[in-house]
Amino acid sequence: MLKDKKNIIEMGMELAESGVDVCLEKGLNERQGSIDILKTYTDIEDKQFDYAICNVTIHMLMYPEVLLKEMKRIAKYQILSFPNFANWRNRLDLLLNGRRLRPLLSGYNWYSTGHLHDLSLKDFKETVHQLGLKIKLTVYHYFGYLVSSMKIFPNLLASEAIYLLEDSQLMLGI
Repeated sequence: MLKDKKNIIEMGMELAESGVDVCLEKGLNERQGSIDILKTYTDIEDKQFDYAICNVTIHMLMYPEVLLKEMKRIAKYQILSFPNFANWRNRLDLLLNGRRLRPLLSGYNWYSTGHLHDLSLKDFKETVHQLGLKIKLTVYHYFGYLVSSMKIFPNLLASEAIYLLEDSQLMLGI
């Protein structure tokens, strides 16, 4: 929760009209739309925000690369979190039971989730590199703990990850 809201301009995007209504009732600046469609943010200037945040949503988008490009354009830093579908529990469930990713579905069936892309940490790292983003910080959810310095098999052991990214061109002063 942001403690000092005096100098903060926040803006959110929600797909469902009911979600927008709830946010507006709480006094949040929210708009309806899809976050993975080009030209969604035409009224937002380049680097208008310090941070753009996408919390546990990127794997549910049809075009996650569009979201990453737009986050890079509108904000100096990008924060993203998502479940790691390459986690050992998912691999074991597929190997032993022949079923798709049950442990991370949290009570849903394969057909009743919005999961379109079962991405792994490796997938995400390759993509952000291709898009000219640099990983500044990573925090992993590891056996119930948040760990920032997991060096041994994070793609296998971490169940979720949070990344702080920055435009690699900004780091070079371009």
